Amino acid sequence: MAIRPCAVEEMVSNGAAFGGEFSGARVLVTGHTGFKGAWLTEWLLQLGAEVGGFSLGVPTVPALSDALQLSTRVRDWHADICDGPVIRAAVAEFRPQFVFHLAAQPLVRASYAEPVSTFQTNVIGTVQVLDAVRSLPDRCTVICVTTDKCYENREWLYGYREEDPLGGHDPYSASKAAAEIAIASYRRSFFSEGLHRLASARAGNVIGGGDWAVDRIVPDAVRALAAGRVVEVRNRAAVRPWQHVLEPLGGYLWLAALLQRGDPDVARALSGAFNFGPAVDSQRTVAALVDEILLHWPGTWRDLSENKAPHEAGRLQLAIDKAHALLGWRPVWGFAETVAMTVNWYRAAAARDGAAGIPALTRSQIQQYTSDASQSGLPWATGTSR
Repeated sequence: MAIRPCAVEEMVSNGAAFGGEFSGARVLVTGHTGFKGAWLTEWLLQLGAEVGGFSLGVPTVPALSDALQLSTRVRDWHADICDGPVIRAAVAEFRPQFVFHLAAQPLVRASYAEPVSTFQTNVIGTVQVLDAVRSLPDRCTVICVTTDKCYENREWLYGYREEDPLGGHDPYSASKAAAEIAIASYRRSFFSEGLHRLASARAGNVIGGGDWAVDRIVPDAVRALAAGRVVEVRNRAAVRPWQHVLEPLGGYLWLAALLQRGDPDVARALSGAFNFGPAVDSQRTVAALVDEILLHWPGTWRDLSENKAPHEAGRLQLAIDKAHALLGWRPVWGFAETVAMTVNWYRAAAARDGAAGIPALTRSQIQQYTSDASQSGLPWATGTSR
């Protein structure tokens, strides 16, 4: 049975973000040492969760997870996500009430260099996590994070919807589409009428402080600007759905909270795929993003487009009607504010005492985002129904 739009808002407890669902809850985050995983882990800790982290290691130097000292604040497992016995043992020991599966090989260009390991990590790793959860004796809600690139890209001028065909030209995109198929299979085979609950989340191009990956425009730009170099842009005309990292993370948390506490009808309605993207106005070219960055950190950029570069989609846009209708979710920060918050984080971190101030800076942005969401009347932040 379908639920009426926004009816889930009435399930929120008063006075706490996400209905207080994560306070005291055991939450496993795979990929917690990555950029998005570190932000999510910090947010969960602020919400009062007992967090377990599972990752192969710290993927970059520097790393946000190190600056936040997450290894001293969570239960830590370091292993390959494809190692079935290890992930099963970790899940059995920790007995999570929630799992946010973010562990992945997340880079398009890296997938051309390492296609086999990309498919192994993104598909088999996902299957290993789901298989470990289905043996738990108590309810566990799982949110598997994939990507906007899981759709068969046709360079449409309008946003992809959750029911549009999956596909992928490059190994990364194809591996995420394959992961979505595996998730749907497990949902239908083992989760549809059972104890546990499962959904997948497809976010746009996420930016924010603490991303130090290579071949991503924001960290590449920050490294250049900090060194006084010209920013080199390889795909200036590509259109992407830019959003601050906290936007999809809020969607993941809200979806998980509603799934966990909802009755079977609600769970069935929410046990599927959801897009979490920005407003239409934030779907801009790479050149527009770099120009906006330079408003806050003066410098210059040059076009280094390659005629024979590995294929990357020219246009990606997401439709977010489903998340708005069923979850009451919508973006909080516009394009200008998203870029400003991102650059301000990096500039503060680059200051003399930046390293010591990163935890406070990160928490203050989480608090600011939550406050702005509450002012905008978003149900996950207000603690009340509309």
